[in-house]
Amino acid sequence: MPADSCGASLHKVAAVTGIAHTDWIEDYRRVRAGDKPFDSYGYGALAFSRAMADAGISRSDIDGLIVGPTTAYERMGEVLDLNPRWGDQADAVTAVAKACMAIATGMAEVVALVYGNDQRSAAIQYGGPEAMGGDAFLSYVYHSPWGLTSQGALYALMFRRYMALTGTQERDLGQVSVAQRAWASRNPHALMQKRITLDDYLAAPYIAEPLHLFDYCLINDGGVALIVAEASRARAIATKSGKPLVFVDGIGRADLNREATSLGPRLLEFYRPAQHLAARQVYEMAGVGPEDVDALLVYDSFSCHILFALEGFGYCGEGEAGSFIARTGIGPGGQLPVNTGGGHLSESYMQGWNHQIEAVRQIRGEGGDRQVPDCRHVHYVSDVAGKVVSLMYGA
Repeated sequence: MPADSCGASLHKVAAVTGIAHTDWIEDYRRVRAGDKPFDSYGYGALAFSRAMADAGISRSDIDGLIVGPTTAYERMGEVLDLNPRWGDQADAVTAVAKACMAIATGMAEVVALVYGNDQRSAAIQYGGPEAMGGDAFLSYVYHSPWGLTSQGALYALMFRRYMALTGTQERDLGQVSVAQRAWASRNPHALMQKRITLDDYLAAPYIAEPLHLFDYCLINDGGVALIVAEASRARAIATKSGKPLVFVDGIGRADLNREATSLGPRLLEFYRPAQHLAARQVYEMAGVGPEDVDALLVYDSFSCHILFALEGFGYCGEGEAGSFIARTGIGPGGQLPVNTGGGHLSESYMQGWNHQIEAVRQIRGEGGDRQVPDCRHVHYVSDVAGKVVSLMYGA
């Protein structure tokens, strides 16, 4: 099989049967008041119990467990009282992909994906000499000899070069933050529901020029959980729960490791080679293309992720993302809804996990005031530190 092809081996082998999260707004309020309602395991456990209720299943139905990288797999299994026959630890998008692979190979039938993070109450540092405890497993820590450990500074440098090459302006990027806040204003779970204007965006202070305050993601505590089940098992679960099934139609992945610690993949090509390869994989497996997508969800620790994803996954030409957004619209009423829950910028920073919940809600028709009409295909894109992974969810 060609390197850029995944075929149909994982197409609709699994479906999401349950979703849940903690009360992000209440979590945020309590932490800001000096309280600490849960640690990372507690947030994950609460989300897990709610996801089981959403799916209408019990612990005895679960034979697989994947936990987020913020918690230890064994300890989370202990807290959840689970002895799965297959398990792992992964970030959000990789967790969904791994669950599908485990199901396709018969290693598990019903997999719980559980994430909890107390990053705000624990005062986790994502920059500086003690970034993430100083552990060098994250690529941005490799740049500490130059004092460049801040993710914001890295993306500011990346976007600055993009501006120089394409003529894109700050106000073009500002459209992203404005649109996502407009979506968040319709989301009762979003932390930041007050709408902003482009003037508000431009008036906000720089954090790492040319990135303004509203280009940065939130930092908050919370938990998320999903239940992913083998297709026939998922249908049986859905019959009892009455919840519409949401299938994983396609998966794509491509990594850029060469020159990663010298920022090569970011600064030279904006991750495009990996994006193009992952795009071919996910579109081929799902049997759809950008023109068929009803909503696009993008990992948005910083707003410029949106521009790079639009270009790298074929929604517009290279260097055209700013004009594409202005012409097409990515907010409510736009032709291409993007990050309909508000994303990391305005809904909740759950490191990609909240995007999976939003994808399922949109296809289920549970989006409320932000519901995309006749939503059947939701595309998720993540490009973090050179690892590009993409999912296509379908009805």
